[in-house]
Amino acid sequence: MTEYTTLLADLNALLRIKTTVIGMQLFETVAEMEAIPRIRRPKTVHTTDQIVSMASRMGWTVGITGADLVGQQCGAVIGLAPQDEDWKKGERYVGVWHGDAESAAGRQEALTCVPYGKYAAMAVSPLESGRLPAPKICLVYATPGQMIILINGLQYRNYRKMEWSVVGETACADSWGKALATGEPSLSLPCFAERRYGGVPDEEMLMALSPADLAVAVEGMKALAKNGLRYPIPPYGIQMDPSLGMGGSYKKT
Repeated sequence: MTEYTTLLADLNALLRIKTTVIGMQLFETVAEMEAIPRIRRPKTVHTTDQIVSMASRMGWTVGITGADLVGQQCGAVIGLAPQDEDWKKGERYVGVWHGDAESAAGRQEALTCVPYGKYAAMAVSPLESGRLPAPKICLVYATPGQMIILINGLQYRNYRKMEWSVVGETACADSWGKALATGEPSLSLPCFAERRYGGVPDEEMLMALSPADLAVAVEGMKALAKNGLRYPIPPYGIQMDPSLGMGGSYKKT
């Protein structure tokens, strides 16, 4: 049993999450990453999306360096490759993801990345395994219906409006890149690469947040559930008089 066992049991009871919740941690040395129990190391290059999905879809604990990633884009988002001037130009995306050089460079500039130079390795693992000594963030894949309840839980106390970005391709910069760089909860629409190479289903969104914020969300969702606001959200009926339902959901009785 790990410190996350109860937290994840509560999360799964509240939201019926299908995909394994995982942790992600950056390491200043490769030796620190390789010391993780039962760590797997890739035998060929991969995208970061694939590495993440090895943990979330297959339950593996996987560690990488920048050399294990297929290109600079994947490494740059998590601080394992430089965000240099050539990278910022985004020339390889012209005529593919963007119709002109200005748009490609604009997208590269919009990405939220971990600064390069501090970290040498990254690892992902099912959060419940407890193998990561200090996961910086956890990744929660969920449907839109599940995700809004999770967000409502985050906002139950100490309310704040949450605003997220959509960079388009390289959406991992909206999720794990942004959460690692800022420490703030970050929601994303997984992009083409995440779905094609990471196997993320059409219906799933991704929230990256710290374990502490996940605990806040769970406590908030518990309170909401006691108020009758829980997942799954039952359809009321588009032709029904909403008075009874509205009274239960929006007026304290």
